Amino acid sequence: MKDLWDKRFSSEEYIYGIEPNEFFKNKLDKLTPGRFLLFGEGEGKNAVYAAELGWSVDAVDFSQSAKLKAERLAAEKNVSINYIVSDLTEFQPERDFYDAVGLFFVHLEEDLRKNVHKKAVDALKKGGKLIMEAFEKDQLNYDSGGPKNLSLLYSLEDITEDFIDLVFEYFAKEIVVLNEGRGHKGKASVIRFIGIKV
Repeated sequence: MKDLWDKRFSSEEYIYGIEPNEFFKNKLDKLTPGRFLLFGEGEGKNAVYAAELGWSVDAVDFSQSAKLKAERLAAEKNVSINYIVSDLTEFQPERDFYDAVGLFFVHLEEDLRKNVHKKAVDALKKGGKLIMEAFEKDQLNYDSGGPKNLSLLYSLEDITEDFIDLVFEYFAKEIVVLNEGRGHKGKASVIRFIGIKV
């Protein structure tokens, strides 16, 4: 899997574009900058946008190719991000440390998903926000991106169970039109979620 993503990210093209995810941007624009952690950050568009707003950003992904592209994008935008190359099974963020944590289209098998989602919650300070967007199981009906394996797509029940300890601020299954490079383009079934740690 790592080799597949390294190969995908090794092209000059930013597969998922260089503009931030729309849901991410809309929510982040309303928050006071602090420390931000992004899991599975890929080519860095969300991390770089957060840094432009004044956030101190840690991003993690297992692809060295993705890191190089993210750092190139950061340099072009005149900002700095801390990009960690690590498998999410091994990555252990500091607990009670971040003001916000982001998970954008991070699709994992059930056991790893639960593990990573727990790490995300643990990493948040009290009052911190978790912001997430992922493909819902109905995404199999659309050709706008995402896994074609049902077990890697999420249900509302999955998210409810994984983040039950957070206060739900926003939680919805939505049909949206994605325009994130050629990797995420067109009508899609997504889950959008914001939770607050108390």
